[in-house]
Amino acid sequence: MSLQVYAQQSLSDSIATDRYIKNKTNLTILASWAGVNMVQGMVSATNAKGADKYFFEGNAYWNLFNAGIATYGLFQLKKEIGKKYTLAENLVAQQKPEKLLLLNTGLDLAYITTGLYLRERGDRLNNDRANGYGGSLILQGAFLLVFDIVQYGNHRRNGKLLEKEATQLQIMPTSTGVGLVYRFK
Repeated sequence: MSLQVYAQQSLSDSIATDRYIKNKTNLTILASWAGVNMVQGMVSATNAKGADKYFFEGNAYWNLFNAGIATYGLFQLKKEIGKKYTLAENLVAQQKPEKLLLLNTGLDLAYITTGLYLRERGDRLNNDRANGYGGSLILQGAFLLVFDIVQYGNHRRNGKLLEKEATQLQIMPTSTGVGLVYRFK
């Protein structure tokens, strides 16, 4: 194996490994957040009244969804263990979480906006359920917004490293035809 190919595979593999670790850590954090919110929400909802009851209830319900996402993600992640990537495959694999996190960020803003609307409606109509569920959506959306932005920043750093690596590969004419050249910097 040439030094050029080894350097490319080494970077590609280390970034794939880092992406796996980041995803596993983030899914574990999401599962923990979901577990704490479900337990705390169920316990607190039984002891609360009015809008607070619906706030805690909303947190418990919302985090059933988060727990499902985290569980599914952790099972899907098992497929990645030990997988080797070419640079091209790694670029594609790296773009998936980045695109998903950008989509999620938009959804998080929609959750917060919906929560603000429900809170306003609950205040205007003196509706405890709308007020409580609205507050829950604001809290859960705000957590997910920060969570997704931090994840995106972490994944984007790896994406930039891969993109830099890809720009060092060039197809160039040679005296005998065409060759693939890797430029060390």
